[in-house]
Amino acid sequence: MKIAEIRDLATPELIERIEAEVKAYQQKKINHSISPLDSPAVITKSRREIARMKTELRKRELENKK
Repeated sequence: MKIAEIRDLATPELIERIEAEVKAYQQKKINHSISPLDSPAVITKSRREIARMKTELRKRELENKK
């Protein structure tokens, strides 16, 4: 998901998306510990996508406080 797509999401949708991505990320880590994934880079990409979404959410929180 690109940053422009993240910015277009409404805040409640963004929160739901973050929760879903965190669950998927945790499941990928568990699956990888049991049997290695074909591409471990998927875990890194997932973690970075979560960070992008959390950054946008935090940015919105700071804008609302002003």
